[in-house]
Amino acid sequence: MNATETIFALALASNCNPELHFKQAFDQIAEIGQVQFSEIYLIPCRDAVGADYWNAACLLKAAISVDDIIALLKKMETDSGRVRPSHQISLDVDLIAWGQDLEHMRFNPKKLPLALDVKIPMLDIWQSTDFQHENHQFPVVNWTN
Repeated sequence: MNATETIFALALASNCNPELHFKQAFDQIAEIGQVQFSEIYLIPCRDAVGADYWNAACLLKAAISVDDIIALLKKMETDSGRVRPSHQISLDVDLIAWGQDLEHMRFNPKKLPLALDVKIPMLDIWQSTDFQHENHQFPVVNWTN
């Protein structure tokens, strides 16, 4: 019996060796199901402590449960060497929302209100008023996986 496919909206960030950690994360996420990644934006740290972050978003369509995707994302963070608390973030991957289609998504209450570094890349791949924001001037990272 096939599990129902769910769309997961993920937010990714790294400010410690981001090229390596994004490559690993993109590859691991792509193994789970169908993916669409946003551009990668270079955005200053929210609390102005620490290096600027690479921020990206991803829509993943896969036959996996919400609990299993959360466990997998946490394992990816741990495997990357993530230390909490720290301003040196090897990898942060958050589940922002999930659902059967983009018109009927359930937002993760732990991630609300959505931060600008989530909204900017998410709007690239999911045209929703939830991600509308003031115009920004953050550069796009010129990187190919």
